[in-house]
Amino acid sequence: MTKKIGFIGLGLIGGSIAKAIRQYYPDYELLAFDKSKETLALAVQEGTIQTSCSSIDENFRECSYIFLCAPIAYNTAYLTQLKEYIHPGCILTDVGSVKTSIHEEIIRLGLEDNFIGGHPMAGSEKSGFVNSKPVLIENAYYILTPSAKVKEEKVAEYKSFVESLKALPIILDYKEHDYITGTISHLPHIIASSLVNFVRDTDTENELMKNLAAGGFKDITRIASSSPVMWQQICLKNQENISRILGDYIEVLKRAKESVDEGAEKDLYSLFESSKDYRDSMPNSSAGPIKKLFAVYCDIIDEAGGIATIATILASNNISIKNIGIVHNREFEEGVLRIEFYDESSSAKAAELLKKYRYIVYEV
Repeated sequence: MTKKIGFIGLGLIGGSIAKAIRQYYPDYELLAFDKSKETLALAVQEGTIQTSCSSIDENFRECSYIFLCAPIAYNTAYLTQLKEYIHPGCILTDVGSVKTSIHEEIIRLGLEDNFIGGHPMAGSEKSGFVNSKPVLIENAYYILTPSAKVKEEKVAEYKSFVESLKALPIILDYKEHDYITGTISHLPHIIASSLVNFVRDTDTENELMKNLAAGGFKDITRIASSSPVMWQQICLKNQENISRILGDYIEVLKRAKESVDEGAEKDLYSLFESSKDYRDSMPNSSAGPIKKLFAVYCDIIDEAGGIATIATILASNNISIKNIGIVHNREFEEGVLRIEFYDESSSAKAAELLKKYRYIVYEV
């Protein structure tokens, strides 16, 4: 049966979900409101949506699903405008990485019968509809946070719909969601940003730290390049959880400092051994909240044309390279050449191919 689906906001996540729906349900009617007329025009031109809306209006009245994909701070205002167009059978959802604030607004507006919060744990270093793609949510965890009053049939229906888009739905209480993502997503972003600023503020006059900070440092702080506006809003909306988590983490750092100060050999070894074991046990089969890198490292002889030869081998086998370059600081990596790819299959195929050409390859 043909369904009508509405989007409020058509950026990276909204656009990717819309494109995934278009791919798997080509007959569905998709419409969207976005503050950017250029975005809407492009979405219509590409065939992602049929109808562009200059405001939240009657077009949204008969929607089976409505996705709130605007920044967290705007969604509560849009909810008030949407309320009159939501019919009993409609499923209203969002894609925000903080759930408590929108659930509280849903309760205040009396929309619990229709609301199932959503958080696709996927993203990119690039933003906007122009960078959206249907595979962005594929094999990514997609957390669902149903309101207390929404019927189980609605939850089952929406869970099935998310699965049909090749994502991996997990149902959580919205408060539990905010604590979990506060620990595994929000805290790492704060740590990365603070660490980058610490290096900047303590660097030498000739910026030796900046110039030497390649390799491992750039990888563990990569997420510091994320949108400042988005992370400002996340911290403001998940303030209580993040404050508590930061306090607990500061205590962990204090214990690490004590181990260093006291020269506690056993404690220091345990710190690094237990973290290595736990990290190595983490699954690689699905995407988490922090975007995974797909890269291989390989040793090459320092001679003219070395990189060009590898690039030619990969290109002739239809493997697209996202980034390639010499690693000068190899404290945390093996191999002189680092090659980054857009997806896991390309990375694996490239590794096997280079091995056939007798290159020594290290996968990460």
